Amino acid sequence: MPAANLNDLRAFVAVAQTRSFTRAAAQLGMSRSALSHAMTALEARLGVRLLTRTTRSVATSEAGARLLGTLTPMFNQLDTELTSLRTLADKPAGSVRITATDHAIVTVLWRKLRELLRQYPDVQVELSVDYGLADIVAQHFDAGVRVGDVVDKDMIAVRIGPDLRMAVVGSPRYFDGKTLPAVPNDLTGHRCINLRLPTHGGLYAWDFERKGKSVAVRVQGQVTFNNTFLMRQAALDGQGLAYLPLDIVEADIAAGRLVSVLEDWWPRLPGFHLYYTSRRQVAPAMKLVIEALRYRG
Repeated sequence: MPAANLNDLRAFVAVAQTRSFTRAAAQLGMSRSALSHAMTALEARLGVRLLTRTTRSVATSEAGARLLGTLTPMFNQLDTELTSLRTLADKPAGSVRITATDHAIVTVLWRKLRELLRQYPDVQVELSVDYGLADIVAQHFDAGVRVGDVVDKDMIAVRIGPDLRMAVVGSPRYFDGKTLPAVPNDLTGHRCINLRLPTHGGLYAWDFERKGKSVAVRVQGQVTFNNTFLMRQAALDGQGLAYLPLDIVEADIAAGRLVSVLEDWWPRLPGFHLYYTSRRQVAPAMKLVIEALRYRG
């Protein structure tokens, strides 16, 4: 039986159970004549009479009774399963894997997702630290996080955080007896803490901007990390100057643990964006994660 005739089978069950074309038509939301034609067509396709019609009632034939006995538990099971699926939509479950930098995870993702996880105990989230621009499809991630909304054409980007501002900081101990840098190029005379990113293939150049003028400075130092929080700790330990997102050193600056320099040159970057493929339907758990992370200003 083609799938297109499922409605006819449901209609047959309604007629057989109510023993009335009039009551079944009202139940199904269709006219009595349309229902009668549908049953006649069904019997013609099956090549067997299913219903015995009289002027006062409708009864099932032997074949009709057999079909009714088969269809009733099948439709009951189908309806139960559909109800169960709707319940899943109300209580989403599933796993969401996201690749991001530790900075994005600590300052944006975890702060927003921890409340979501309390609300939906059947949702699991995996957060994987990666400083590269991961191929989320090849590496089986549901989403990734990067600065800015420039993504491949088959991807969707959703802003999840405010603009970022970079800062240059060092400890009071490091600056003791030294001249503070006045312009970015003065950094070449200071010991600096470098960052190596896999997507750059080398050491990250420190970018600056002032009054429309951009400057990139390649700095030198004894220590290189691939982790911004370790760079912060090295700066606190007096190892040198660090170029870091302002939001992770703001408290240190306010407390006097770190001293900021070159404030007029600090660049502002577009905020973190969640990106995911547009090629497949978004699962309920993923929809919850997207809405929980979405930046609303």
